Amino acid sequence: MAERFERHRQAWTHEELEKLKLLAKKGMALKAISKAMTRSEESIKDRAKLDGIGIAKLR
Repeated sequence: MAERFERHRQAWTHEELEKLKLLAKKGMALKAISKAMTRSEESIKDRAKLDGIGIAKLR
């Protein structure tokens, strides 16, 4: 069963963007970033693509 996030469609704050950049730079996987930021994986993926942030892929 998928986790539910209560932050549906909320705007990204500057602090959240900085945290996303930091976690992505550390090489964290999408699922881990999603859990740490309490946002959906789809939301994280979309925002990262919009800002040109690379997310590590699990192998």
